[in-house]
Amino acid sequence: MADRPVPVKDLKLLDIKLGQLPGWLASRNYSPMGFVNGYRRGYNRFYSKYIDVKKGGIGGIAMLLTGYVLISYIWNYDHIKHERWRRYH
Repeated sequence: MADRPVPVKDLKLLDIKLGQLPGWLASRNYSPMGFVNGYRRGYNRFYSKYIDVKKGGIGGIAMLLTGYVLISYIWNYDHIKHERWRRYH
């Protein structure tokens, strides 16, 4: 018995084909609550895959710390760039 077709709006981004992309983007919820729900789903997926496991390693926490370091560097880049060109004498 063949699998039933899944609606495009229920597919993940990696599961859609290029021709289905406009329909998938049109079915997304772009309200502030939609963004909050999308962030929450992503966080829950990350947490259940890397943090909440029986035999966990350092991979999930290392990814979080690396992301934090990269974001803080991007936020402070202007200050770091100007600090680099100052002369101390």
